[in-house]
Amino acid sequence: MYIQQLYTGCLSEAAYYIDSEGEAAIIDPLRDIDAYLGLARERNATIKYIFETHFHADFVSGHLDLAKATGAPIIFGPKTDTNFPIHLATDGEKFQIGSASIEVLHTPGHTVESSCYLVRNADGTPHAIFTGDTLFVGDVGRPDLSSGNLSQEELAGLLYDSLHTKILPLPETLIVYPAHGPGSSCGKNLGPHTYSTLKEEKETNYALRDQTKEEFIRAVTDGLMAPPQYFSINARINKEGYDPLDEVLEAGLKPLDLASFKNWIKDEAIVLDTRRSDHFVAGFVPGSISIGLDGRFAEWAGSLLPFDKPIVLVTAPGEEKESVIRLARVGFDKVKGYLEGGFAGWQEAGEPMDMIIDVEPDELAMDIPFDPNLLVVDVRRETEFADGHVKDAINIPLQALTDPGNMANLDEKYNLYIHCGGGYRSIIAASLLKRQGIHNLRNVTGGWGKIKDQKGIEVIKEKSVLN
Repeated sequence: MYIQQLYTGCLSEAAYYIDSEGEAAIIDPLRDIDAYLGLARERNATIKYIFETHFHADFVSGHLDLAKATGAPIIFGPKTDTNFPIHLATDGEKFQIGSASIEVLHTPGHTVESSCYLVRNADGTPHAIFTGDTLFVGDVGRPDLSSGNLSQEELAGLLYDSLHTKILPLPETLIVYPAHGPGSSCGKNLGPHTYSTLKEEKETNYALRDQTKEEFIRAVTDGLMAPPQYFSINARINKEGYDPLDEVLEAGLKPLDLASFKNWIKDEAIVLDTRRSDHFVAGFVPGSISIGLDGRFAEWAGSLLPFDKPIVLVTAPGEEKESVIRLARVGFDKVKGYLEGGFAGWQEAGEPMDMIIDVEPDELAMDIPFDPNLLVVDVRRETEFADGHVKDAINIPLQALTDPGNMANLDEKYNLYIHCGGGYRSIIAASLLKRQGIHNLRNVTGGWGKIKDQKGIEVIKEKSVLN
């Protein structure tokens, strides 16, 4: 038996390829399916089954396109209701691939249809379990994203039962392969690794410690932050279906001449610039939004961009297809093309451009004592801000900048110094502010990582928040 994890860092997502004796299965595929098809070809295997652990909320799955390409059935666990054909598995049902078998374990809690897949060797011994969002390294799936009508406390109770009746009794040598790794918003605080063993999780995972059901419910629901806005949209897409990726690529990979590009801007299309942030700050199309491919691109696109508006792209040369695919992974199907010649073509045509001023932390330190209108805007998450921030800074988390009320609080008299943790989010924030007509701003390079060690800048912690 052969198992390969296919990990996508910008989504913290893990899909899996399994084969035995020429038969293969894919678990939780992404929308761009070429990697799975290519791997099966390389290993002279036929994809026999497509397993989904649940309706994913943080990406659009590739089950429909993969089923169309291979003829393999889509397997979901009990309690699944879809608008497309599936094999609705029963709890304990087994599927054979070569000499290995895959057993369905219905484990509701993260969602009502959540299921894990237990892989057994030819002799029937358990080898690995694919836990989806039921069990992560160091965490468990959040219980507030249900596809049913249950409260988060009710789902957390189901999750407790699932873990204690279906997973914890299994052999401790079992390899645990979850659907997500560090950085994912599908849990509260996932560990640093992308796989583990059941023994390690029993020893280190806070959710698996010896505790009552009531204590477990409190532990997994306490401190849950609101999920990104696109989660409910992606879950619906995965349940109802979507257009083939080939059609999305055909529409999105249209080179737009200058006139066509400007016409889309007049029609209120979103101009999305996917170049590296350090290239964006040096010059960009006025009103465009920066979300660089060099960071957690798909997550921030899903959190910040509207799904009902057309999008036109400005990309680095050769990154047009990558931009469209990564947008499609989180459900953006209205990309209308990209600026032919990129930003260089825009410049060469003599079109107006905008830019963002970068400053080093030492310059911020010099400006603070002498500018009464200086305002530091920290766009990190609330917990990051509470753990240490510039004295008198205000905290507007990046995802909250789409709220017009937060923009209104930034009076034009202020000289804004924007920063995040390392520099990626602050460029996105600066582009959003400029799009709203707020131009008196500077980006602090290196973010908090450099600011916290800069002499002359007073930093404090919000102990009441941390406690």
